[in-house]
Amino acid sequence: MSLGRVGLALALLFGVLTSSPVFAAAAVEFGSSRVELVAAKDGHRTALTVELATTPEQLEQGLMFRRHLAPGSGMLFDFGQPRMVAMWMKNTLIPLDMLFIDVDGRVVHIEENAEPGTLQPRGPVQKVLGVLELPAGSAARLGLRLGDRVEHPMFQENLVKSR
Repeated sequence: MSLGRVGLALALLFGVLTSSPVFAAAAVEFGSSRVELVAAKDGHRTALTVELATTPEQLEQGLMFRRHLAPGSGMLFDFGQPRMVAMWMKNTLIPLDMLFIDVDGRVVHIEENAEPGTLQPRGPVQKVLGVLELPAGSAARLGLRLGDRVEHPMFQENLVKSR
């Protein structure tokens, strides 16, 4: 194959890759933060490092197209104000646990082992301020229950605003 044809083949391949959803998804970057899960029963604390989804682009993409999510990590979705939320698994390649969190940082709904790729909406029948997505099995492994708290500045800031 001539050098010109190799260059053309590479240019075409690059064009296909950059127009694919997987490549487009990589363009959205996420900041990171720390959260602490606090058990309502005994006060046991578990620290996690999470990515933050706060912008419309980040909230839309979430963990789509990811092939791995390490234990002890996750993604925290901050919706800015309490609202009705339904999450789905479109273009999500890994199973997830989802913690739906109210304005006070309390876990009000837990979805365990959400199946990758499904369009089934998941969520509580009440408004939430955030959702914490974790690798599937994390909720059971950590003994997470309704009423447990997620400590993060987004919940403290919202409490201050509401007073």
